[in-house]
Amino acid sequence: MSGNKTLAHLMEAFAGESQANRKYLAYAKKAEEEGKLNAAKLFRAAAEAETLHALRQFEIAGKIGSTADNLKDAIAGETYEHEDMYPGFVKEAEAAGNSAAARAFTYAMKAEEVHARLFKEALENLDQKEEVFYYLCPVCGNIEKAVPEKCSICGVPGEKFIKF
Repeated sequence: MSGNKTLAHLMEAFAGESQANRKYLAYAKKAEEEGKLNAAKLFRAAAEAETLHALRQFEIAGKIGSTADNLKDAIAGETYEHEDMYPGFVKEAEAAGNSAAARAFTYAMKAEEVHARLFKEALENLDQKEEVFYYLCPVCGNIEKAVPEKCSICGVPGEKFIKF
């Protein structure tokens, strides 16, 4: 097998394992809602296993650079999502009359813009020693550096934010 084909396989495996992780977390959440706690635990364990696979494949593929390079890659990805990808998705969902998809895409688009800004800020302050905390909105994915009264994107109360 050629090196290029192996790299393509590593990236395909990474994508599949990454998607399986999220799918299994969604399944775990549903199982918990239904009171099926053993199934939920199995889904969470399998999700973590898929993460281990994905991280190793990404590493072997040589896709992890310096922190500065990784931040630049994150900025590019988040910028693409909020400037190019999601606007079209929102427009098509609205045209199709799917308000739930349009809202989900809009929330993601607005959150990705915040993510790009925060990654840029982190890159500019890479050698900062003072610890920074981040607060994640569990509904739309917005990230703040302080707990807001309510989410600026979806309006969820600030006390629901998750501290990192």
